[in-house]
Amino acid sequence: MGGGRWIALEGGEGTGKSTQARRLADTLGAVLTREPGGTAVGARIRDVLLDPAVTSLDVRAEALLMAADRAEHLAVVVAPALDAGRTVVSDRSAWSSLAYQGYGRGLDLAELHQLSEWAMRGRWPDLVVLVEVASGEVSARLAAAGRSADRLEAEGGGFHERVRDGFRALAADSPDRWVVVDGAGSEDEVSDRIQAAVLARLGDVGARHHA
Repeated sequence: MGGGRWIALEGGEGTGKSTQARRLADTLGAVLTREPGGTAVGARIRDVLLDPAVTSLDVRAEALLMAADRAEHLAVVVAPALDAGRTVVSDRSAWSSLAYQGYGRGLDLAELHQLSEWAMRGRWPDLVVLVEVASGEVSARLAAAGRSADRLEAEGGGFHERVRDGFRALAADSPDRWVVVDGAGSEDEVSDRIQAAVLARLGDVGARHHA
């Protein structure tokens, strides 16, 4: 693929990463996308994955649907943008499968990694920004949002705690690829932290945009 850079924002529910992905893409003049649902096919897959009425989806089927979305996403959105030298900012990436289906659901991490590796033809994000927010603040944010929870948001039984622990473990295992940012405070404060972290790791991205 070409000289573009791929930045993924990761984190549990209610961390504000979707808002911050949009702000970062605006700042960098990047292509903004998301997983799942960043393509027409992916949007239909996302509907199944997040539909609260879908109550009996097998966890392996869930993982395979996520991988199918990512294969399509890479082929239709990410690879063409990177080949054109564009920066891509994605709200979630394959790392979410390791956190959600691996740590959260208990599927084998090595098998999930291999599945994602195959689906994405070995192309993973260049930088992953993990937005961390304390669980108490997350609960307050989700309550304030006043909307119905989707299928994954509604999971109980310690699922979201395992996901958060999983993200932390993934970040700790690959410090050269991940950066952890405090998601507490105003949107502007968090945005400033993320931009500083990205520029520190991928300074050429910012330099090209601001030149």
